[in-house]
Amino acid sequence: MSTLALRPPRHQADPRAVSWWTVQSLLLAVPLAAAAAAAFWFFSDRPLWLGLVVAAFVVICLVLALVAPRAYYRVQRWEVTDDAVYTRQGWVTHTWRVAPMSRIQTVDTARGPVQRLFGLADVTVTTASAAGHIKIEALDHEQAARLAERLTAITQATPGDAT
Repeated sequence: MSTLALRPPRHQADPRAVSWWTVQSLLLAVPLAAAAAAAFWFFSDRPLWLGLVVAAFVVICLVLALVAPRAYYRVQRWEVTDDAVYTRQGWVTHTWRVAPMSRIQTVDTARGPVQRLFGLADVTVTTASAAGHIKIEALDHEQAARLAERLTAITQATPGDAT
């Protein structure tokens, strides 16, 4: 077994992930912003300061919905070697997750309805760790299927009982 050097993983999510994450963010941000604006509109006494707060909230919601997915795309990384699966994510705090092949118990793929519109899928690797699973997000759905097959083949060929 080779030594695994902790370095930034090589792969990013599929570029279409930015659009998918943007749609998801807008599905949350637009109703929040609309609710805040509607609440202000129906407020009987509309003080100027409250209008400025609501306007700032609406702008922040929309800017975050448009900027955050692009920033997340830049920091999210993943890689699979013959020895381990590892991911890194996070803007301020980088979170590394490494799972040796001998600890993998299941490999799952998932495609939500909006993901299907963008041709994307997630791969989730469940391990014997109490820390839970490792999720590789927003891959091309065909790449996700190939990755799941590869992980299954490597895991089966790796000695150990994943406990």
